[in-house]
Amino acid sequence: MGSRLARGEGFRAAGIGELAEMAGSRPSGSSGGPGRRRRRRPRPPKLYRIGEVVGYCGLSRQTVHNYTTMGLLREARWTDGGHRLYDESVFERIDEVEDLKAQGKSLYEIRKHFARIDAQGV
Repeated sequence: MGSRLARGEGFRAAGIGELAEMAGSRPSGSSGGPGRRRRRRPRPPKLYRIGEVVGYCGLSRQTVHNYTTMGLLREARWTDGGHRLYDESVFERIDEVEDLKAQGKSLYEIRKHFARIDAQGV
C-alpha cells in the first residue's frame, strides 16, 4: 500500500493566487478584488544636488554656482541642510547657456536673454 501522493490522491497544485493567499499576500498585479485597480501615486520629479549636475553636464561646481548666483540657473528647492536642488530643466538651461556662449554672447547678454524668456513665462 503506497502513500496517497504516490497514488495521486489528495494532491492538487495550488494556483498563484492561492499560494499568495496562504503566504498572506497577493500576487503582483493583483488588484485586491474583481474590478478594483490599485491607485498609483504620481512619481515625484527627480531633484539633483549640485554634484550630480556637475557630474552629468561636465561643468565645474564653481561654474554651476556662478550661473546660479547670476540668475542663469535656478534651484528648484533647498534641502534642510542648505544644499541646492535642481530639477531636470537645469540640463536644458545649461546646454542653452553653452550654445549662446559658443555663439560669442557674453554672460551679461545671456542673462538678459533668460530674463526676457522668464518674464514671458516661456
